[in-house]
Amino acid sequence: MLKGINKLLTGDLLKALCDMGHGDMLAIVDANYPAETMAARLIKYPGISATELLSAIVEVFPLDHIVEAPALLMEMETADRAFGMNEPAIWKDFAEIIEKEYGSEKKIGKVSRQEYYDLSKAGCLIVQTGEERLYGDIILIKGVL
Repeated sequence: MLKGINKLLTGDLLKALCDMGHGDMLAIVDANYPAETMAARLIKYPGISATELLSAIVEVFPLDHIVEAPALLMEMETADRAFGMNEPAIWKDFAEIIEKEYGSEKKIGKVSRQEYYDLSKAGCLIVQTGEERLYGDIILIKGVL
């Protein structure tokens, strides 16, 4: 055990986060995400929500200061909007977590589902949570200290 480190941050996850460099991408994904086929490096947290894990990770993870949006969400599908689905409430939760840790200057962008898949697959690490809320996925781009 370590003093002052969130208990959700296991040794495996801390090592993976530490090994990442400036500009590397971390995807925190929900339970529906095809993580097994997408991840070069995968860590699973099946009993933890995406918001719980994001809250723990942002305590130790610097966000990129160069890119306009160092956090990216998967945009809603047109079919979901046509079906009458509202903007996912988890997006507000993600934004509150990011703003609380980094301030309002860190922007959250949105990319298409396919672009999200491409970016997360090309990234360094995918962390799959047990999140059951739809669109409970966020990519973080690592910055510098």
